[in-house]
Amino acid sequence: MIVKPKVYIARRVSKEVQEYISNFCDLEMNEGDEILSREGIIKNYNYIDGLITIGTKIDEEFLDSMPNLKVVSNISVGYDNFVIKDMKKKKIVGTNTPDILNDTVADLTFGLILSLARRIPELDRITKAGMWEKVYPEEYVGTEVHHKTLGIIGMGRIGEAVAKRAKLGFDMDVLYYNRHRKEEIENKLGVKYSSKDKLIKNSDFIVILTPLTEETYHFIDAREFNLMKKSAIIINVSRGQTINELALIDALKTGKIAGAGLDVFEKEPTDKNNPLLRMDNVVTLPHIGSGTWKTRNDMSMMAAENMVSALQGNIPKNLVEELA
Repeated sequence: MIVKPKVYIARRVSKEVQEYISNFCDLEMNEGDEILSREGIIKNYNYIDGLITIGTKIDEEFLDSMPNLKVVSNISVGYDNFVIKDMKKKKIVGTNTPDILNDTVADLTFGLILSLARRIPELDRITKAGMWEKVYPEEYVGTEVHHKTLGIIGMGRIGEAVAKRAKLGFDMDVLYYNRHRKEEIENKLGVKYSSKDKLIKNSDFIVILTPLTEETYHFIDAREFNLMKKSAIIINVSRGQTINELALIDALKTGKIAGAGLDVFEKEPTDKNNPLLRMDNVVTLPHIGSGTWKTRNDMSMMAAENMVSALQGNIPKNLVEELA
């Protein structure tokens, strides 16, 4: 009798994904709307061989409590929940789900840009409240997006998708800052490599797309806000901790920048009393960058395929580079 490896999925996925994994593994899944806590996983599923999750911190303490665990498959591009040195020590395979969400996140990025520039959520509230009392009210005007300068911090696949929309759809000048220069993208799209400070000083819209690492923690802080145009709008669709939230709040309150579009926060879910939630020049979203049914399902299927491949002794397609 062949004993199938045991896999637990910490977030509900489609029947299609469940059926795929069940062909190869004994599957259990969280049926609730919230991802099961790591304490809950340790308490109830410490016998599993594979874990499919989002954001569960995988460190030495967790791994010591999961003696059979071999593979952790993230349903996300980021893997800042992986403590790489601890996973290497325990020889744990870790995977992620890149590329699938590139266009979806790029679409949302431009949704935030347009929402802030043209004040769409704010004016929607005014109109619905019956406060539209005259034709063409000058106090409701916004700013253009087309032909402005967009600065992208973190030119990965999502950054490239954002740059493509900016150049081809809105005739924007695009600057980018990245650890490594991407001359192929420069030649392909006509974007320009820039130093961090030059990008921050010259951009009308700044999009944060860098992954969260020790180097990018609070990558945008009070110093950077002091360099920005007073008309600048900042968009964060990466990780909340890449921006010092207190410095952002101060920059918005004191008029150092014009607005912010946030899909991520330093603490998630963010505190109900967070001042950012009460500012008209801030558009806030509940970390929904990949949030379309198709993209989420495709990411879940990729995570499942990564899991099955690794448990079968193969090198999964999306093995996290640092764990190779």
